[in-house]
Amino acid sequence: MEFKLSDFSISVADAVLHERYAEEICDEIESSAKARGTGIAKRSPEYIINKIREGKAVIALYKDGGFAGFCYIESWGHDRFVANSGLIVSPQYRGAGLAGAIKEMAFKLSRNKYPHAKLFGLTTSLAVMKINSELGYKPVTFSELTDDEQFWNGCKSCVNYDILSRTGRKFCLCTGMLYDPNDTEKKQKKGIKDDLNIKTSGE
Repeated sequence: MEFKLSDFSISVADAVLHERYAEEICDEIESSAKARGTGIAKRSPEYIINKIREGKAVIALYKDGGFAGFCYIESWGHDRFVANSGLIVSPQYRGAGLAGAIKEMAFKLSRNKYPHAKLFGLTTSLAVMKINSELGYKPVTFSELTDDEQFWNGCKSCVNYDILSRTGRKFCLCTGMLYDPNDTEKKQKKGIKDDLNIKTSGE
């Protein structure tokens, strides 16, 4: 069955409407990491619920109410760096452009909540790299990312962590990508503006 983006609703997750999906989200994050053969920091349902309650999560649902995708926001280094983490799309709904749409809304939500923060990510996925590039991210060395030890400790569950450790956190299989809002300010001076409107549940 083929799906269209219009078959889904994508919004900032709401505590009343969406907490019930927390366990399913955790299971999907874990199974997705296993399928890719890479590690990911495991998250508990309680952690996901907390992100939803803080207004730091984006959820996608199919028109029948079934869970379709998710992404959440984490901040590091005293809110100087922000990452859009746990981006997942349920396997049966892939191919409709859902990952890009979820990522774009998470990006806008991050920019609204942390307008002066640098957005960054580590990924081995070419699809995610393409999405990030379209949003204005650029490949960077790891030294340009956050030095927050709590973030890097999350890499310990990855099967490739030994590479990161042996190279003194300079190299790994992941590509580091960074969005610097200062670059956006330069663009705005040239008349190029970001559309940071986002949809909340019920709109």
